[in-house]
Amino acid sequence: MSSATGSRIVVTGGTGNVGTSVVRRLSEDSRIGSVLGLARRIPAWSPAHTEWSPVDIASERSDLADTFAGADAVIHLAWAFQPTHDPATTWRTNVLGSIRVFEAVAAARVPTLVHASSVGAYSPGPKDRMVDESWPTHGWPDAAYCREKAYLERALDTFERDHPDVRVVRMRPAFLFKRESASEQRRIFGGRFLPGPLARPELLPFLPDIPGLRVQALHTDDAAKAYALALHCEARGAFNLAADPPVDAELLGEMLGTRPVRLPRAAARSAIAAAWGLHLLPASPHLFDAVLRLPLMDCTRARVELDWHPRHTATEVVEEFLQGLQRGEGAPTEPMKGRKVG
Repeated sequence: MSSATGSRIVVTGGTGNVGTSVVRRLSEDSRIGSVLGLARRIPAWSPAHTEWSPVDIASERSDLADTFAGADAVIHLAWAFQPTHDPATTWRTNVLGSIRVFEAVAAARVPTLVHASSVGAYSPGPKDRMVDESWPTHGWPDAAYCREKAYLERALDTFERDHPDVRVVRMRPAFLFKRESASEQRRIFGGRFLPGPLARPELLPFLPDIPGLRVQALHTDDAAKAYALALHCEARGAFNLAADPPVDAELLGEMLGTRPVRLPRAAARSAIAAAWGLHLLPASPHLFDAVLRLPLMDCTRARVELDWHPRHTATEVVEEFLQGLQRGEGAPTEPMKGRKVG
């Protein structure tokens, strides 16, 4: 894939949580000659060897095939989490926009496509053991995020059948956090006016321990490392990405010095549903249902075939994110801008 001047990589969604880490990682890679970041709003931030182009993948007016021409690989990260009350809007960007990206990759004859799938694409699975990449990817149908990620897994099945000359890699990471993503993720999941400084252990009288709430986390920079590694090998297919240990109420209680208290799943869901229905909380109760059913992932394939090893533990990831939340941390792009509320 490399040439005398290095590879040309196009990154869609280059200004978000994952995009900023991937673009920065690629800009520091001597094997990469240039990076073209695509985003709806061009940032002032521009790492070495990086250019930006204003592109909305949901727009039919965007000539993605022309944009991809001459690229050695396309890393597709663009995604819209909101509005959760209007799933048709997110479907246009996330599903129809992604299919437009896939079609443009084929039209431009780009040899490699690396797609951001997710643990959210997986069907409900166990919390007491790990599953590998062969676990079914039908998602949780009530949650738009999972439904869209699962649909794209089927779209890529068809794409790979019709375009065997394109090497397709599907990354399925756990929940991704970093210090700079704190403000963005607070706005996406907690709302614009949720005070970040409230994320302090001394203000928590107890920690809700909800049955099924056991998930995996990963530092966004560690996920970016996997994306970069996939560019420099011939690996194909899906790769689970997560750090140890799994995160649950017991681990959080030890971290925060707070006592876990069992809370019935129905009570927690009712509270979330009420807040979401009143537009006080962006995260939907359907996503909450999905999170309680997500399987834990075995990441052996990424370790063996990509030689990928996360540098941060899940505990370190959560600690860093909470610090960022308290301080209103962000990054110099529109989606990632910092803001401290409260």
